Amino acid sequence: MRWACLNEMIPMKTSPRTRFLMPAVLAVLVSSAAFSQTEPQSAPYVNNLMPQPASVSVAPGRFVLTAQFSAAPTAFDNSRLDAAICRALLQLRQKTGLPFAGEPLPSGQVAQLSLAVQAAGEEIQSTDEDESYTLSVMSAGVRIDAPTVVGAMRGLQTLVQLVQPSGGEYVLPAVSIHDSPRFPWRGLMIDCGRHFEPMDVLKRTLEGMAAVKLNVFHWHLTEDQGFRIESKLFPRLTAMGSDGLFYTQQDAAEIVRYARALGIRVVPEFEMPGHSTAWLVAHPELASARAPHSIRREFGVSDFALDPTREETYQFIERFLGEMATIFPDPYVHIGGDETKSPEWKTDPRIRAFMREHQLQDSDALQSYFNQRVLKILIGLHKHMVGWDEILTPTLPKDVVIQSWRGEASLVKGAMQGYQGVLSAGYYLDAMKSAGEYYLVDPLPSNAGLSQPQGRLVLGAEICLFGEQLNERTIDSRLWPRTAAMAERFWSAEQVNDVDDMYRRLDAVSVQLETMGLHHLTQEDASLRELAGTQHIGELRTFASVLEPVSFHERYHQQKTSQLTVLDRFVDAVRPDPPSRYEIERLTRNFLKAPHPDVADQEALNHWFETMADSVPAVERQMEQSPLLAEVKVRATQLPNLAKTGLEAVTFLSSETKAPTGWKATKLAEIEAARQPGGIVRFTFLDPLASLVSAVRE
Repeated sequence: MRWACLNEMIPMKTSPRTRFLMPAVLAVLVSSAAFSQTEPQSAPYVNNLMPQPASVSVAPGRFVLTAQFSAAPTAFDNSRLDAAICRALLQLRQKTGLPFAGEPLPSGQVAQLSLAVQAAGEEIQSTDEDESYTLSVMSAGVRIDAPTVVGAMRGLQTLVQLVQPSGGEYVLPAVSIHDSPRFPWRGLMIDCGRHFEPMDVLKRTLEGMAAVKLNVFHWHLTEDQGFRIESKLFPRLTAMGSDGLFYTQQDAAEIVRYARALGIRVVPEFEMPGHSTAWLVAHPELASARAPHSIRREFGVSDFALDPTREETYQFIERFLGEMATIFPDPYVHIGGDETKSPEWKTDPRIRAFMREHQLQDSDALQSYFNQRVLKILIGLHKHMVGWDEILTPTLPKDVVIQSWRGEASLVKGAMQGYQGVLSAGYYLDAMKSAGEYYLVDPLPSNAGLSQPQGRLVLGAEICLFGEQLNERTIDSRLWPRTAAMAERFWSAEQVNDVDDMYRRLDAVSVQLETMGLHHLTQEDASLRELAGTQHIGELRTFASVLEPVSFHERYHQQKTSQLTVLDRFVDAVRPDPPSRYEIERLTRNFLKAPHPDVADQEALNHWFETMADSVPAVERQMEQSPLLAEVKVRATQLPNLAKTGLEAVTFLSSETKAPTGWKATKLAEIEAARQPGGIVRFTFLDPLASLVSAVRE
């Protein structure tokens, strides 16, 4: 056969731990405006899709997957499409255990899955790439229609998610899906400057991004703590600014190729003029008067910056960016531009004289001058400039994309002034918020006050994962599965905002992502075993399930973390937004909303609190043997009392009896005490517990 896709495709990472998506407990969800059910179904259809498509019509019937399943393009074909089909076939084989061929048939041959793709799409993928597709499942076969190869990739990911078990078989429900993204820019920023992330971490992250239809990998490559990209023109940048941890140009080209095979763009970020300690260690001649002696180990904002007044600075930047342009073909380059605090810009006589000569009133004006000079360099390289929202000044040319991190207001302001924008405010993963909180932040809410032309300037949004407190072991649990919820927000209609249903589908998608080779579920167990020094962690796992990390800022102030902090503590083991958060919230909500508490809800709550309390004695014994576990002893002390409070509240409410006078005030005070810092982790259930206590009568 002529197919070379098995050599060209991205290797599928597999996990022996989980082979199949868990069947969901709810049936059809077609209630939102984005869905329609045209005919009665002959079998239950479980909607586990994430992100939700623009339109789904469900029909009677199903397609049964067998060992004879095959796929083939019907018209246009190239190696990129073949590789995408191979990936999908291997994912389907892994989900079903069926031994069908892992390669597509030659173009035009009859196959059960046909892909009618019109053209290759853009040679260098951009925001104009057409990602739409139509997916039709009938009892006789499956068809994907797409204008581009990238559109076909999106359809194939939906196809993989559609597979469900039924009557001892794996089937695809009979559906007709018409889909396209709401926003063309759906990104994920990974900070590799503060902590270096190995290539295999980046590759499995890209695979996860493709599974949930994210299409921009924003690669944060330079920071005060490290310069992570090789420059052959300026080798001292990595020789002196990286601790030997950097990506060669060959590595970077491999990531670009890997991402393109998944329909993902790579936008590099080179921070300037601030956050530039690693630049200046290697090249002190670029500094604004003072230069650092070493890369920065502590976090926060440094006061070193590139000198915007020297022509040599721009000559250096032009040569460097010209070199980078040969590695990163994307039309966009991110220059950072945030948090520039250089005292020399206010005090150095030479810099002040330059500012007077050029009628620059303050540091903001000087940075605007710098940005315009860099913009001219990028235009000369046929690139568009992206920067954080500090670069938005009245003199900034319109050919710049503003990435808003300080709030939605700067995005709206930029659009009103004619600037394209990308929203990141509200999508910072290191805030350790729940998937539900992130899910309800909309990049362009209907009440934003923008006209239609202004609204089109909002290209989309980006999730941000800054790297102060993560490494290659913990990054997956900080990313997933919450990133999947935000990916849906960027792809699906604004009206698709049912948090309960999102969490239902997120459970299934989380298992799928782990099966692909991500470690967000298994990492916690591995870390707990290491902390306890034993494989017997049943009770410790239960204890950990109701705790999550505090936010970056809380941890920074409690622990004073730096680049040298060893990230091997209990806080590094536990996951943000673990299932317990939503589970107890849902149980409590259901219990309290009924006129008379349901017996099943009562029993579920009682079991939940009893299980938590029962875990503590064994955990305390393990803490006696492990100093790192002992750091969260305060939480082990608090948990039994909190669980007892929950049991008492459920008893009072279910029996409709009053609590003793003062009980409520005492218990609410205990809950508030449990909100205080302790062990750098926080309980997941204090809000629902407070709701139960508050509902009790005295």
